[in-house]
Amino acid sequence: MMNPTAQVVRSHWWLLLLRGIFAILFGIIALAAPGIALLAFIYVFAAYAILDGITAIVVSLRERSALRTWWVLLLEGIAGILFGILTFTWPGETALILLYLVAIWALVTGLVEISSAFVVAGSAGHRWGLGLAGLLSIIFGIILIVHPGAGLLTVLWLVGIYAIVFGVSLIIYAFQIRSRASAL
Repeated sequence: MMNPTAQVVRSHWWLLLLRGIFAILFGIIALAAPGIALLAFIYVFAAYAILDGITAIVVSLRERSALRTWWVLLLEGIAGILFGILTFTWPGETALILLYLVAIWALVTGLVEISSAFVVAGSAGHRWGLGLAGLLSIIFGIILIVHPGAGLLTVLWLVGIYAIVFGVSLIIYAFQIRSRASAL
């Protein structure tokens, strides 16, 4: 007799495959056409977040009797839909908020790394790398704040690369669990 989790996986492995394909398409669009309007990119991301959220909710509700942690998938789906809706509602703000959050993170990280380089035990020869990393983080944060357009393009490329890697990983996982479920 097949356990409930294996039944869910066997029944819905293709949804992971679909999520992976959507992620790869999203990543290709982000990398192949970076010159397109950032607004179009944001709308594609918002649509992806909503579709991914709907998929997660459907699976969680259909399989709540078989999965003990179905509610985690439900929360993930709700969060994805809400984030997608907010992105559709405030596309320009979404892009700038993301950019400035990354810039602030880089500045804070840089300051902490530089200060740590002066208080960490050891010789200066071992601490210079930490100080250099901090300096580079600060420079990166300043560049993002001073040149937000170039920063957005960089973030767009990073998100595109991430989406492709994430999508490939999901596709591999979908086929792995399909094979395991079929073997059971």
